[in-house]
Amino acid sequence: MANRVKEILGIEKPIIQGPMAWLTDGHFAGAVSAAGGLGVLGISAGQKEAATTVEDTIENMRREIRIAREITDKPLGINVAPGHPQTDRFTQPMLDLMVEEGVQVAIMVGKFSAEWTAKFHAKGIKVVFRADTPTVENTEEAIQGGADVIVATGFDEGGSVPEKIIGTFSIVPMIVDAAKGRVPVMAAGGIADERTARAAFALGAEGLFIGTAFLMSQESILAENIKQEAIKANASDLLFYRAVPVYYRSLPGELPNKLLQLSNEGASLEEIHKAQSGFNGMRNGMLFGDLSKGFASFGLGISMIDKIEPVSVIMDKLMSGIEDLI
Repeated sequence: MANRVKEILGIEKPIIQGPMAWLTDGHFAGAVSAAGGLGVLGISAGQKEAATTVEDTIENMRREIRIAREITDKPLGINVAPGHPQTDRFTQPMLDLMVEEGVQVAIMVGKFSAEWTAKFHAKGIKVVFRADTPTVENTEEAIQGGADVIVATGFDEGGSVPEKIIGTFSIVPMIVDAAKGRVPVMAAGGIADERTARAAFALGAEGLFIGTAFLMSQESILAENIKQEAIKANASDLLFYRAVPVYYRSLPGELPNKLLQLSNEGASLEEIHKAQSGFNGMRNGMLFGDLSKGFASFGLGISMIDKIEPVSVIMDKLMSGIEDLI
């Protein structure tokens, strides 16, 4: 059976590695692409301190692309979060870089932009759209605006979770129905083994968008002490608290415990966001492994992971659930 995600993106297996902000680099994304999926470089890929200029951002990304290219010449993706074409300082230089370095796929996260989609398409770059909170309305907007692939993200995911508390088991068929077969839909959130991969396809997904399972790989740059804590954890161990934009999950720890207390005491989203060092909290907790200064967010698929394995083994495990379907 043909698979549209594979055909559109030019990949061997219909699996995309989520961008995950600070937690990607060229070695990691290159390993995913080499294993037949689509490795993706997040906006802060390979960085330990945020770049302060457009030029530094672009050159950092160029370095990580070239590291990935030393591993494989298979398709690679870059995370973009475009703003208004007349005021966005980053997306055009990133588009130019993608053309220069032969990066074939843009993972557009957040709000959909038809204007930028057209610009990417004009250069032969495919656009995968993942809304922060998927809805029937933003799915229709993205399809009408030319998105090549849609990602339906459930509340089961890690990182900053959707605003609507709709689990992956419910959001995938909702977005598949909204797409009406016009573009393929991928499933994200809580998918970490053969069973969950197969379930996603049973719900109408044509691909998998994977974060936590790949984070727990040998090639992942997730801090080793956090990997070891996560291996021992399951979904019920994760703390759940409010912060900008809406909700987060984290392994327990000094700062996460405090954030949960603030949330339970009714502190504002902004107050808790500040207490977790904003979006740098993920870097502190997951890249540096310091839960006194950051948090460690995982999706609910953490329950199914009990060892650190190579990306290729994780890819094969996911594929074993869907091989007969594609």
